[in-house]
Parts: sequence; structure tokens; C-alpha cells
Amino acid sequence: MSFTVFNFHPQIITAIEKCGYTVPTPIQQQAIPPVLEGRDLLGLAQTGTGKTAAFVLPTLQRLLDGPRKSIRALIVAPTRELAEQIHSYIEKMAHMTNLRSAVIYGGVSKKTQAMKIRAGVEIVVACPGRLLDHMNDRVINLSQVEILILDEADHMFDKGFLPDIRRILKSIPKKRQSLVFSATMPKEIRHLAEDILDNPATVQINHTQAAASITHALIPVEQRRKTDLLKSIIEQKGMTTTLVFTKTKYKAKNVAQQLENSGYRATSIQGNLSQSKRQQALDGFKSGTFNILVATDIAARGIDVSGISHVINYDVPDTAEAYTHRTGRTGRAACTGEAFTFMTAGDDKMIKLIEQTLGKKIARETVPGFNVDAQDRIDDEAAKRALPARSWNKKKTTSTTTAPKQNQHKRAQAVDFGVSTLSKRVGAVTK
Repeated sequence: MSFTVFNFHPQIITAIEKCGYTVPTPIQQQAIPPVLEGRDLLGLAQTGTGKTAAFVLPTLQRLLDGPRKSIRALIVAPTRELAEQIHSYIEKMAHMTNLRSAVIYGGVSKKTQAMKIRAGVEIVVACPGRLLDHMNDRVINLSQVEILILDEADHMFDKGFLPDIRRILKSIPKKRQSLVFSATMPKEIRHLAEDILDNPATVQINHTQAAASITHALIPVEQRRKTDLLKSIIEQKGMTTTLVFTKTKYKAKNVAQQLENSGYRATSIQGNLSQSKRQQALDGFKSGTFNILVATDIAARGIDVSGISHVINYDVPDTAEAYTHRTGRTGRAACTGEAFTFMTAGDDKMIKLIEQTLGKKIARETVPGFNVDAQDRIDDEAAKRALPARSWNKKKTTSTTTAPKQNQHKRAQAVDFGVSTLSKRVGAVTK
């Protein structure tokens, strides 16, 4: 099958050919026809399968006939990076059609965005918060919207954007075409999405499975030695373009700084950076100025960089679905990729959930010099429970610090409280 079967306008076909696209991906093959017919659609597919083209191309086709300089298509995305990615793709595919797009998100000038909207555009790509700001300022008029598209819907719902989405829905015509696309869709989130859709076509492409082109491996390591391990395997594996995921913004910045201090071309992208700094880091990673990008999960929903050879989970993600998103940054467009996950004490339960999603056991690898012994596991468990600082002597079985009996009693109570709290948290995760 080629793109010619969809009977796109010659202007769109020319753009497709310039981009080097020849064969539509499975999500594109199944989603484009019903969208062209004007049907609502729920599209579920793993990341890296071409979801953006699956809704952008037929949307452009449907907008070719009709008025200009009024907003006729609204695309809502959960992150600035993803919104910018979609907008860039639209500009690339629509440059011969005279259809114009504007992108709206926080962290940059509202005035510049307002000027672009007032000049007249047919497509708006927006994050919910900034879109509502412009609506409240009466800058944007959504009364002519014909097509509503929610991308990465699970992430928007999961991050608490549902009230914002409901407010936006009240400002657009009830008679419209609605598309909901997502890489993952838990059952409860699917019910919410279906509230928006009217008799939708459903396209489902192994949406809970990681791409078959990716190999997975777990590496046991002590918490305190993760950065040393990271440096070691970057050298050993000959990693060319590497994406590293951490749980926190602080850790992303810190790990990138340590790598840079060690002579690596590394940068970070995380929520504390201004939009210009985030875009600068992402552009540098795309261009090859940096070959290591350390990021929080926010980057998993918007990084469109070809040729990422390796993904490293510096920290195990909080959900199996987040694991799919993270690792889906490699092994794209018929290429192969490798995903390594640093596993510390206490990660076993989440690893089991990830393996259930993958449908197989993940291979365990050991790296010379980073073997984890019993004492290391005790140290890691103590760190995770946030116990009072202790100095461990591996040659002895006793602590090098002493305390009065009263303090020992308080410490025992702290340990009991830490264990109880940890048990409750683990119970909450597994429910």
C-alpha cells in the first residue's frame, strides 16, 4: 500500500514525497480512511508508529475546501514539546496548501501568540492551560471549529487536565468531528474518551506493547552507583545517541551536569527550564551538538528525534505504560534500539508489571565492577526508607555509630514507621 490510495490532494502528496514517506504505517492505514470520511475515531497505538501523520494528513485534506482565517481545527496536547512537534509537522506538510497553524503553550509570550491568532489561522495546536488563558482574554474564537483532536489523551487525563478539557469542549460546536489518539489507554481513561466521541471507529495497534524492534535489559546496581554505571555502559556499549530518563527534575539536571563535567556532550530537559532553554536542549540533541539527553517523563511525550540508539531508565518508571513511552523513543522507523533499566532494591514489583506488559521476562545483565551484594541491598533499602544517616562498615556487622538507649528507642520507632509507610505505598502501587 502507498499513500496514493488515500487520494490526497496533489499538494499534500508532494509534501509526503518530499519527506520520503512511501508506505503508510499500520495506524495510518487504518485511521486515515475513517477520518477522511468524517467519522469520529479512537486511535490506540504505541509510540513511534506514526500517530501524528495519521491525524494531520486527513485533517489537512478536509480543511482544503472551506473558509480561511478562522480556526477550523483544534489540536490539544499535554506538553509544550508535543505541541511544538505537531505544529512543526503541520507546517512541513501544509506549506503548499495555504493552510496556517499556530501553536499555543505556556512559558513564552502571550502577546506574540495573540498576534499570530489575530492574523488568521485555520489550525491551532495548544496545551490546555494557555489555551484557556487566551479564551479568557477573548483572543481566540473557537465557534467555527470543525475538527477536535486530543493527542496523548491518556496523559492529559492522567495529569488532571480533564476539567480544562471539559471547559474547552463547552466553547466549541457540538456538531464536529472528534479524534482521540493515544499511545496507551487504561480502561477508565477509555471511558472518559468515549464520552467525547460519537459512534467512533476504533483503531488499535498493540497499544500496550513495546515495539518488537527494541531489546530490553535490566542491570542491578546500588542506588549510589547509578551515575558511575551510566558512564561505564555508555563507553562499553558504544552508545551514539542516548536518552536517559530520571524520576525528578533535580536528578535530571544533576546527572546531566555530572556527565558534562566528565567530558560527555550531555544536556537535560525538565520542567524547571524556560521554554527557550528546553527547546535549545532539544534542538541541540536533534542536531548532534549533544548526544546524551537526560530527561524526566515529560520528554517522553514529545521527543521526535530519529536515530536514538539507546534509552536508559536511570530510575524505574512509576507505571508499565510509562516504560512503553520511554523505550518507544528508540527502535523507530524500522530501526533497532536497546533499552537498559537500572534496577535497585525495591524495584521488583514494578519490574514484574513491566514484564507482564512486555509478555516476557527481561534479561538481567551484570556489569563488571557493579555487582550488588547483600550489604548493598541493605544500604539501598535504608536509603529508600529515609532512615537516619548511618555509616556502614562492610568488614563488620555492626554500625560504626552508637547512640544512647533513648535515641536507640526513637530510632527503632522511626524504622517501624518507615517500614509501615513503605508497605502502604507498595500496597497502593499494586492495587
